[in-house]
Amino acid sequence: MATVTFRDETATGRPVTAWEVAGLPERMTVRELIRLRVREEVLRYNARPGERFNGLVRPDDAETELNGYRLREPRRIDWERQADIAERAFLANGFFVLAGDRQVDDLDEMVDLTADPDLVFIRLVALAGG
Repeated sequence: MATVTFRDETATGRPVTAWEVAGLPERMTVRELIRLRVREEVLRYNARPGERFNGLVRPDDAETELNGYRLREPRRIDWERQADIAERAFLANGFFVLAGDRQVDDLDEMVDLTADPDLVFIRLVALAGG
């Protein structure tokens, strides 16, 4: 069994957050890893709902803030819906994923978690006026 570390970083490499998930298979697809990550962050939020959600992608009806999203009112979030949004965001280059020292660019690409246990997620921000 493998342990993976999910890390969020800015485009300049500044760490934002990191956490580990243990007990995973040795190999998983990028799609499975994104869905796992989203499920974990939504489960954490739903355990203590608040006005702010810190996750990979914006929930419906939420406003983007620095390092998170503000919900109009605390509510439960559907992790499967969030995971679908995350998959579409990955395909649209809304964020990219580094496994070890290489960028993965296909949702169906297999990642060997024994060789690359660190996954770095870097969100891309649209430039103003462009």
